[in-house]
Amino acid sequence: MNRLSIPRQTQQQRAGATTIAGPWPSYSQFKSFPERERWVLYGSTKAYRATLEDQGLAMSESYEAFVRRVTEGLDL
Repeated sequence: MNRLSIPRQTQQQRAGATTIAGPWPSYSQFKSFPERERWVLYGSTKAYRATLEDQGLAMSESYEAFVRRVTEGLDL
């Protein structure tokens, strides 16, 4: 399993991290893109979140909720 597919630590485990609370972007405007392009965008969103978390930021949105929101928005 690659690093991007592993859920990140929860907010409670990252004491002292700056928390990003949203608002979260919508990806529904990309539903008309070809499937391959939507998968590339999905990978990019996961990489961006991982980069922010690696810099010490924490998201108020759980990793599972993030994945659900993005995959539903991209119709994947």
